[in-house]
Amino acid sequence: MKTYIGVVLSLFFLLACKDGKKAEIKEEKTLTILEKVAFAHGFEHFKGIREIQFTFNVDRDTSHFQRSWTWNTQTHEVVADSNGERNTYNHKEVDSSTAKIDAAFINDKYWLLAPFNLLWDKDNFTFDHQTDIPAPISKTPMQRLTIVYGNEGGYTPGDAYDFYLDPNHMIKEWVFRRGNQEAPSTITTWENYVDLNGLKIATMHTNEDGSFKLYFTDLKAIPREMN
Repeated sequence: MKTYIGVVLSLFFLLACKDGKKAEIKEEKTLTILEKVAFAHGFEHFKGIREIQFTFNVDRDTSHFQRSWTWNTQTHEVVADSNGERNTYNHKEVDSSTAKIDAAFINDKYWLLAPFNLLWDKDNFTFDHQTDIPAPISKTPMQRLTIVYGNEGGYTPGDAYDFYLDPNHMIKEWVFRRGNQEAPSTITTWENYVDLNGLKIATMHTNEDGSFKLYFTDLKAIPREMN
């Protein structure tokens, strides 16, 4: 009798494990490509971040440009430092007096956290996912995720982005096409990733010949529990 009960229990746990594995596989398969890319870059950790600080740098040939941002993700207060000028505004309460600085913030933040915008903006664009497409710089076959924003709303409506992804859904290169035109407006790498409290951020973007570099310094992602 004890042997019979033991066999039944063993079968029960075996079936339970199999069902658990099937559930995990099913859950993984139900993720959209947008979710896979966002989660690969640490999207689930963003809710635990209270403040993000970063300096946006651009080197073009011999010229250099930079501006720094402090973004409180809870109160939506943004502090901008550029050319010795300091401005503070609320990202959720933009008016004609702050629209210009907000447009700059949206641009710089997009370069920083574009994988997260795949979920934040998902109702505002259409997308297409293909595999084995040669990346424009490395020529390595990769997955390509193309998103095209709608023609209304935002600062640059109708723009398109081609994300080139490795097998782990990490962005390695991208193409920006203004107004969804066929010809690329900008092509750069995504490299020198760092992990900031779970957020995986590419700190360097460069074009093929190195004449253009866009990169981030002074990066901080401050958790909510810290003062």
